[in-house]
Amino acid sequence: MTSTDKERIMDMKSAAKKAKEASWILAESSSAEKNSALMRISAALELRINEIISANEIDLDRSAKEGISKPILKRLAFGEQKIREIIEGIQSLVSLADPVGKTLMATELDKGLDLYRVSCPIGVIGIIFESRPDALVQISTLCLKSGNTVLLKGGSEARETNKILAEIIEEAVKGHSIPDGWIHLVETRDEVKTMLELESHIDLIIPRGSNEFVRYIMDHSHIPVMGHADGICHVFVDQTADVEMAVSIAVDSKTQYVAVCNAAESLLVHEKISKEFLPKLKEAMDKKNVTLRGCDRTRNIINAEIATDADWKTEYLDYILSIKIVDSLDEAIEHINTYGSHHTDAIVSGDESSAQRFMNRVDSGGVYWNCSTRFADGFKYGLGAEVGVSTSKIHARGPVGLEGLVTYKYKLIGNGNIAADYAEKRKTFTHIRKV
Repeated sequence: MTSTDKERIMDMKSAAKKAKEASWILAESSSAEKNSALMRISAALELRINEIISANEIDLDRSAKEGISKPILKRLAFGEQKIREIIEGIQSLVSLADPVGKTLMATELDKGLDLYRVSCPIGVIGIIFESRPDALVQISTLCLKSGNTVLLKGGSEARETNKILAEIIEEAVKGHSIPDGWIHLVETRDEVKTMLELESHIDLIIPRGSNEFVRYIMDHSHIPVMGHADGICHVFVDQTADVEMAVSIAVDSKTQYVAVCNAAESLLVHEKISKEFLPKLKEAMDKKNVTLRGCDRTRNIINAEIATDADWKTEYLDYILSIKIVDSLDEAIEHINTYGSHHTDAIVSGDESSAQRFMNRVDSGGVYWNCSTRFADGFKYGLGAEVGVSTSKIHARGPVGLEGLVTYKYKLIGNGNIAADYAEKRKTFTHIRKV
C-alpha cells in the first residue's frame, strides 16, 4: 500500500468520525434551519449551472473515449434541463413535512409515567450509487432534510461532476446552523473498502446497483445494508386488456427513459390476446427503434430475435425488450416472481379481480394496474425524490424518500418512577394508549 493510499484511508476514517459527530448535532436541527439550508443549496446550484455543465462535459468526453456504453452515457449526462429539474425537486422537498420528531405512539404506563415513540434520523448513511450526478443532489438533500449526515460514493465516470456538486452543496450551507462534516464525497475504491469496515461510525449502507454488487456489499460489511438492486420490471398484458391502452403503457414503460431501473425489460402477453396485441405493439416499438426478443410463440406472430433464458433475467437499460406469451395470469405471476428483481411490475387488465390477484401475489416493491412502470419514483410519489428504490422487505420498500430515512426511539418521561414499585406490586401499570 502506497503512502497516498494510507492517507486516503485515514481521511476516510476521519470523515466518518466527523460525520458521526455532526449527526448528533444535525439530529436536533429545526425544520426552519434545514429548509433554509435547502433553499441556499437550490440558489447555489442555480448560480453555478455553467460550472456544473462544464464539469459534466469533461466526464462525458472522457467516458466516451473510454468506450463507456450508451446507457451509462445517457445516465451521466447532466445538462441544464436536468439541473433545473433537480433544483425544482429541492424546492418541492422544502414544502414537505419534516419526518423527524413525529410522535408515532404515546402510551400512559402509569400516572406520571408516559412513553412516546418518536421518529428520529438514522445517523450516518453511506451511499454508493451509479453514474447519475442528479442522484448525488437528491441523496444529499434528502439526507439533510431527514437529519442524516452522508458519505457519498458515485460512479467514477461522473467524478468531475460529483466533485463540483459536492463542493457547491457543502459551501452553500457552511456556517448556517448546519454542522461541518455532514457531507463527504468518497472518491476511490480503497475508501469504499474502508467505509464498509467503519461500523462504529456508519449506521446504514445503501448500495445502488446490480444484485451481485449489493450482495458483495452485504458480504463485506457488518453495517446494516438497505439493498437497491437492479430493475428487471415487467408489464403483463392480460386477456381482458384494452389493446390501445396496453400498447401505450408498454411503450411508455420501455421507452420513456430506457436507462433507468423502472423501465420495463420484459413484456408478458396472455395467449388469448396475443394475436391482436402483438402486431400493434410491434408497429409502435418499431417507431421507437426497439429491438424485440421473443419466445417461439411470439416469433410465430411477429418478427423478433430469439429470446433465451438469459433475457428473462437481464436488465438491458437500452432499447431492447423481451417478450413471452403465457397461458394464464398465474403463469405470468410465477414468471415475474422467478425472474424479476422485485422492483416494479404492472398488469394491464379490464378485470378487477385479476388485477387485484396480480397485485397481491406479485412480490415486488411496486405493483401497478393499468399504468406505466415509470411512475416508480420518489418525486412522482410525492416523497421529495429518493435515495433509490429498495427491493428489500424491511424498514423501507420501493422508492425510499424522507420516511425511509428515519427510524424511531422511545422516550419515557417520569417523575421519580422506579421499576421495583411494579415488581413488588406497590403500583400497577395502566397502559392507556393515547396515540
